[in-house]
Amino acid sequence: MTEVSVVIPTKNEEKSIGICVEKIQKVFKDNHIDGEIIVADNSTDRTAEIAKSMGAKVIVPDKHGYGYAYWFGFEHASGDYVVMGDGDNTYDFTDIPRLLEPLKRGEADLVLGSRFKGEIKKGAMPWHHQYIGNPVLTWLFNKANKSNINDTHSGFRAFTREAYEKIKSNLKATGMEFAIEMLKVAIIKDLRIAEVPITYYPRESGSKPNLNWISDGWRHLKHILLRAPTLLFLIPGFILFAFGILVVLLIWAPFNLWEFRLGIHSMIAGCLLALVGYQIILFGLFAKVYGVHHGMEKRDGITEFISTHITLGRGATVGLMLFLAGFIFTLRLLLNWIESG
Repeated sequence: MTEVSVVIPTKNEEKSIGICVEKIQKVFKDNHIDGEIIVADNSTDRTAEIAKSMGAKVIVPDKHGYGYAYWFGFEHASGDYVVMGDGDNTYDFTDIPRLLEPLKRGEADLVLGSRFKGEIKKGAMPWHHQYIGNPVLTWLFNKANKSNINDTHSGFRAFTREAYEKIKSNLKATGMEFAIEMLKVAIIKDLRIAEVPITYYPRESGSKPNLNWISDGWRHLKHILLRAPTLLFLIPGFILFAFGILVVLLIWAPFNLWEFRLGIHSMIAGCLLALVGYQIILFGLFAKVYGVHHGMEKRDGITEFISTHITLGRGATVGLMLFLAGFIFTLRLLLNWIESG
């Protein structure tokens, strides 16, 4: 039985794949690990040839994409523990034992190699990634998922076979956003997540990263927000709704807060803001319930209340009562208008 499977997705990494395979083999030998190296390759250079000549198992995914290459590699892995890392030698595979320690001690189900808790070598990461992109996206992810992860986008990870079996049916992303989707699903499944400091190195001289910081950054942001209905819908919706209602109440108030009074245009704007906010709130509630039902969102107090207390019959009754109240009020306004001539 294989103890550790190391899965590496590659695309034209002939300058560095040999170094990565050599490091992993040394780790296996020095730590008496019965392991395998799986290279999921979609290259047009000699990457596959080099990896195969050094003893790695090379597989060719039937679709393109960073996330899909990982998923394809995981399905071919047979180890009790699975390690994932890039083939550009930016992650030091000699750190594999440090990632495996919390798993073997039973302290975690998924271990992340944290670049921000460790060291980022000069030239390893562009400044806008290091000080803006990664911190902002990590902050958003933690806010959306009530987590406290230091480096959500690290691609150097280790997890148990049992953990992968729990999350694999929910992994859908095929691109770079696969990294944060894995964490999102792990949180939903109540997996224990740990982090260990690692060092992040520059790519091998002359090699170009397979990363577009604009498109991939947008895909990460979109993925986080689409799976965070509270951030995307509920909070903005409540802000718009509250501000709209406040404007309407200030117009109706029998006292002046300013020297000038708000008029009909402000009334219309307030009503529109309140209506739009109300609709966005409903979108958020529907999204949360849908997410819980399909395993994309963790059950919380809001979804628990909706599932327990709000039924189709009760919703229809409340809706009818609101409609009648509005209809009666509108009829009263119409009669007053007619009587005024």
